[in-house]
Amino acid sequence: MANSDAGGTVGTAGGSTLRVVLDQEPPTLEPCESSLASTGVVVRSNVTEPLVERDPDSGALRPLLATDWRQTTPTTWSFDTRSGVTFQNGQPFTAKDAAFSIDRAVNSDLACNVDGYVFDDSGVEVRATSATRLTVTTAKPDPILPLRLSFIEIVPRTTSTEAKVREPIGTGPYAVGGWQTGVSITLDRNDTYWGKAPAFAHASYVWRSEPSVRAAMITKGEADLATALDPMDATEENSVAYPNNETTALRLDGREAPLDDIRVRKAIDLAVDRQAISRTLFGELGEPAAQLVPKGVVGFNDGLNPTEPDPEDARALVKAAAADGVPVDRQITLVARNGQFPRVAETAEALQYQMARIGLNVKILMTDTAEHLQYQLRPLPENVGPIALLIMHGNQAGDAAFTASQYLLSGSPQSTFGTPELDRRVAAATALPGERRQDAFAKVFAYQNEAVAQYVHLAHMRGLLGLSSSVRYKPNSATGDELRLAEVGPADGKGR
Repeated sequence: MANSDAGGTVGTAGGSTLRVVLDQEPPTLEPCESSLASTGVVVRSNVTEPLVERDPDSGALRPLLATDWRQTTPTTWSFDTRSGVTFQNGQPFTAKDAAFSIDRAVNSDLACNVDGYVFDDSGVEVRATSATRLTVTTAKPDPILPLRLSFIEIVPRTTSTEAKVREPIGTGPYAVGGWQTGVSITLDRNDTYWGKAPAFAHASYVWRSEPSVRAAMITKGEADLATALDPMDATEENSVAYPNNETTALRLDGREAPLDDIRVRKAIDLAVDRQAISRTLFGELGEPAAQLVPKGVVGFNDGLNPTEPDPEDARALVKAAAADGVPVDRQITLVARNGQFPRVAETAEALQYQMARIGLNVKILMTDTAEHLQYQLRPLPENVGPIALLIMHGNQAGDAAFTASQYLLSGSPQSTFGTPELDRRVAAATALPGERRQDAFAKVFAYQNEAVAQYVHLAHMRGLLGLSSSVRYKPNSATGDELRLAEVGPADGKGR
């Protein structure tokens, strides 16, 4: 049965509106911030597109705005761009726009998330050699440059380089129709789109922080897709589970006592009962983890096993640290974000209990998204004491370099500390191709666990997407970061 709303009827292709309810309002629609899941879920492959895209199932790179690419020297790659493509404002797309977009995202002062997350804040030299060809040169050989460029969303070269944009222009199947802050975002089908036209003429995004509300909107026919449902609210009729490449973990601030003592960090690792948390709180949506990346990501170490809980050994480590003068009774703040994942508050309480029973003093601080980011990203807040931050890391790119550059290096944006030896190992692995790359990063994760122990890994997660009976869509491991509306159709299979 078709459901009606102000934008048209859902379930029919002509003049229909696809209704999506998100767990939070995007902080920005700026394309160079689309590696943030809350932005990318709206922008990526809907409004804007990259030169190449990664197949979320096979990991293979596929042509998009680039039709071909090749490595011409150890530090230079050449890309051929697609002809006959126009931006949503009617401006023709050329290699100059691609070069501009890369330069804007990586070499400008805009402080784009993609610059730090994907390119490690290291610039590139980019040049359009013709209307359909550009070259990208790196300071040192980069065997995964095309993969990195899959995170650069292409915008017209008339886009501002002085400020981030509110309503971006791209080449994608949808254009931004409007953004009412705090209310909704609307997209309209791009009738000049170079690829296959999407089935729905419009899309409307709203956001509701409570997962039960999002689930109810699906059940009542008020929404067609809903992100991040809670298992408590999910049924076979209103949702579908999918692997989302997300890993939950505790990041321990090794700069602050008592967390600056590796014995205390390893004691926390021994205190956590991952099996119990996964079984009672995550259900079928969590599998105990031993590293920050799941199987399928280059660098995953299948020789690492989740730590078995051993409270007795954990208490012994805490007592040994205390005997050496470590202030183990100093209060540790466990910071988590409301709506971060299903049952996050209960997870924080379980961790608090498990850490308390080995002799540590832990309080919980539940935050909103903005406050959580202050604890997550550098520059980190000062004078807040020792922090155990509950994080959820998704490696959608499929290569451990993206995790290591963000979470493992001494000065990386989402790491509190590191070691020179770990930095050296990450750098060496990053420069390698193929199987040698896989082996080197696997050893990096093992070394982190043994010699650094900044992270207490909890679980590799699965997501729950709310799905109305009026539409058809098959989620994949990228769905949590880039919900491609062009892949959604009416349940009857009709559409343009």
